[in-house]
Amino acid sequence: MSRRELVVLGTSSAVPTRDRAHPGAVLLWDDEVVLLDPGEGTQRQLTLAGVSAASVTRICLTHLHGDHCLGLPGVLQRRLHDGTTAPVDLYYPAAGQAYVDRLRRSTATAVLPEVREHPVTVGGPEPEVVDRWGGLRLLAAPLDHRVPALGWRVQEDDGVRLLPERLAARGLAGPAVGRLVRDGSVTTPHGVVRLDEVSTPRPGQAFAFVMDTRVCDGVAALARGVDLLVTESTYLADEAELAERYAHLTADQAGRLASDAGARRLVLMHFSARHPGTDVFALEAGRHHGDVHAARDLDRVPLPPRR
Repeated sequence: MSRRELVVLGTSSAVPTRDRAHPGAVLLWDDEVVLLDPGEGTQRQLTLAGVSAASVTRICLTHLHGDHCLGLPGVLQRRLHDGTTAPVDLYYPAAGQAYVDRLRRSTATAVLPEVREHPVTVGGPEPEVVDRWGGLRLLAAPLDHRVPALGWRVQEDDGVRLLPERLAARGLAGPAVGRLVRDGSVTTPHGVVRLDEVSTPRPGQAFAFVMDTRVCDGVAALARGVDLLVTESTYLADEAELAERYAHLTADQAGRLASDAGARRLVLMHFSARHPGTDVFALEAGRHHGDVHAARDLDRVPLPPRR
């Protein structure tokens, strides 16, 4: 069964609050379970969200500040306790290798889970493909933070949508349809039928995850045309000086970015502890974008349906 949604684990920034855990999210995409920026307490937040640590297939770290990675040892240990033997792929900025090494070996655990490390280095602001599986690509682009940081984009390959009325008109059904999709054409008693004659293009869906950063070209490139954009929103517009100093976004900037990039749905998280509520962030970003969700811990936000 197709499932494509974001599970929000924590929405605070550097300092967790009574109501908001450290940052963290899970992208559920069909059979893939991608854990993003597991902050401190992620193992418990996964339990509360009903997502098994053993089900996680990939982990992406935007950067190695503690509020975005201190949950990694606990998640890996939980996988051992749950008895999973499946390896997990870990993606992170290559410049943070020393910190990843320490996180993975931070306790006296006798047995370490199998982790396939993918240290990532990218060049310019355009997202670069760093891995591919099935019909999906994982892309990364640089962010502008106080330490090396990357934003992530999950991009589905473009496909086609078969048109039942055209298939019926050409007498195609059953195994012949499968051969048509696989080979691009099929021979029938009435001649050759090409796939483009009985289908229409279906653009792949896309998701982007952008945490600690100033406004930069990498953010704009990652967000371009995505169905679901998740960004930090640490500050409000009247705190723009703080945002610039500490290399973060305001809700106003996040809304403008999403609108300019043509992102269909915007999810805000990573809120400063100085703000007890999140509605004000949604209102500020909503001046620029029509579909804004200021996340709360354990929210589930679906990708918008296909266009």
